[in-house]
Amino acid sequence: MNDFNQRDRIVRYRIDYEKELNAAQIEAVSFKEGALLVIAGAGSGKTRTLTYRVARLVEEGVPPQSILLLTFTRKASAEMLSRASRLLDNRCGKAAGGTFHSFANATLRRYAAAIGGQSDFTIIDRSDAESLVGMIRKEIAKDINRRGFPRNQTLLNIFSKSVNKSIPVEEVIYDDYPHFSVSVAPILAINESYQERKQQHKLLDFDDLLLNLHRVLKEQSDLRRKIAAAYRYIMVDEYQDTNQIQADILYLLAGDNPNVMAVGDDSQSIYAFRGANFKNIMKFPEIFPGTTIIRLEENYRSREPILNLTNKIIDRATEKYEKKLFTRKVGGKTPCLVETESENGQSKYIVDRIVALHDDGMPLDQIAVLFRASFHSFDLEIELTRRNIAYVKVGGFRFIESAHIKDVLAHLRVVANAADRISWYRLLLLINKIGPKSAQNIFQAVIDQSAGFSGLINLRKEFKPNRGLERLMELFCIIDARPMSVAQMGEVVINYYGPIVREKYDDYPRRLKDLEQLLSIMDRYRSLEAFLSDMALEPPNVSKGKVLSPSDTDQAHLVLSTIHSAKGLEWHTVFIIWALDGRFPSIHALNSQADLEEELRLMYVAATRAREMLFISYPGEIYDRGSGLLLNNPSRFIDGIPDDTLERKYIGYYLDLA
Repeated sequence: MNDFNQRDRIVRYRIDYEKELNAAQIEAVSFKEGALLVIAGAGSGKTRTLTYRVARLVEEGVPPQSILLLTFTRKASAEMLSRASRLLDNRCGKAAGGTFHSFANATLRRYAAAIGGQSDFTIIDRSDAESLVGMIRKEIAKDINRRGFPRNQTLLNIFSKSVNKSIPVEEVIYDDYPHFSVSVAPILAINESYQERKQQHKLLDFDDLLLNLHRVLKEQSDLRRKIAAAYRYIMVDEYQDTNQIQADILYLLAGDNPNVMAVGDDSQSIYAFRGANFKNIMKFPEIFPGTTIIRLEENYRSREPILNLTNKIIDRATEKYEKKLFTRKVGGKTPCLVETESENGQSKYIVDRIVALHDDGMPLDQIAVLFRASFHSFDLEIELTRRNIAYVKVGGFRFIESAHIKDVLAHLRVVANAADRISWYRLLLLINKIGPKSAQNIFQAVIDQSAGFSGLINLRKEFKPNRGLERLMELFCIIDARPMSVAQMGEVVINYYGPIVREKYDDYPRRLKDLEQLLSIMDRYRSLEAFLSDMALEPPNVSKGKVLSPSDTDQAHLVLSTIHSAKGLEWHTVFIIWALDGRFPSIHALNSQADLEEELRLMYVAATRAREMLFISYPGEIYDRGSGLLLNNPSRFIDGIPDDTLERKYIGYYLDLA
């Protein structure tokens, strides 16, 4: 009885679905024919729903080979099918599962003869793709000034974003890399040659897998119908993260009588920068007329006061599927909004709270500090290091381990200590036409002068400086000319370093923003030595770092994470920092309603990571150097929320005493 139309026959289920699932989950799991959109709120058990859906279909006699489960990682699909097998039996493991890319690879190889291609194509990874782009770049752009032209990695990012967003390469450049807009023509030429070379040598990169599958399904209707007939039930996880090509592939695969189940949460669509298209989940009912929509709203993660807040946050979205998360975990502490006098006051408050929680028995790895952008945690990292608290940073990079921060600090270190050979080498090797041997000679000549860092100024005749070395001498002249505060000294060094960072890094706009944050940190120090001492403290080692507990077996680490990297995770206690209007949302997001909506969803994702306690904080008055504005309002995403939902505190007793 393998006929698909006999799903309505009486089945004695081995799994007690009514016992294992809530009402909305059962409705989704037992859904019959047609298109289904499951809006799965945060912590509502979407993985469980997909797993039981596979088991239910198999129990009803659906051949497992005709079930296709598409996820965003191979691990996710393997885990779901493994769970389904444990629930029922090994038949579930025979369902087709994988990523869009792995499905495309298998399909293109299986039907290679039918599409006039060959099955022996080679998939090149990211490293190989960059090497190929590099070869072409040397041929086409060898005479172009390197300072104004993207590196291989950036070129590949541009080409990939063009594919994933289904927009022209030049549009990606103008929108995301405007500093390379003068090089549009050679970039387009490199892309054209890159596509030709891959075709000549039977190479496919990851984006080509999706492009070629889409082309086959769209242009060869007979083959499309054959492939579609093989998969009578299609399920897609994290549908809010699909790009336009993936959404088109799903539509083409579904055939004329689609049995498609898309699971996702529009409120957690936060990956537009990777090419994800928020409109895919919003337009699903239009693409598949007659779609049934089921909402999973019972949350199994967070306590009721946290959900009361997150519901109010997402209510402010202008485009969304209406839902209201609820839980049986009543009681608990009201989330707290904390305003502090300064950025460092924010850091000290958070560290004190973490120490208190840990003293009360809370493992460090059950606490997370989340932030919108990597540089938002820099001051906190310094404070954690000062207090000897081990942490792991996820997403972005550790503040004092980043190359551009180290470069700036090297200049300041030679001012404080002219005998610092390592720092001299670092700053001298940044200059064109100075190699290790020249750096050694210059360093030794400075030491022989016995005049501190200003000894470099006296070496013009001896070394006949090029323009780069001349600029360094001019920098030290400025610093030597008059007394300066730590921040003033940092400002002149960063002004000097600006052209260097632009030459070294394609993502220099982001790094310059990081350096602005470094200046904010320097602004609260009265002595260069104190500042450099704090910067030189050994950061906690991920595997051996010291923690608050004296026990040698306590290896738990506090988690610092960008919100993008925290999606899908949860902690007992969560701190969301820099909830300051102009930082979260960013000033740049204010120019675009779509960007503003995405940052609102980012705040929602951050808040829904907390199980028991949630703290949101912001420094009360910050001068933003980029815009020239004074930022002093809490994020518009939480401003005005009633006190019974978001408790407010002002902490003004932390002073900057460094």
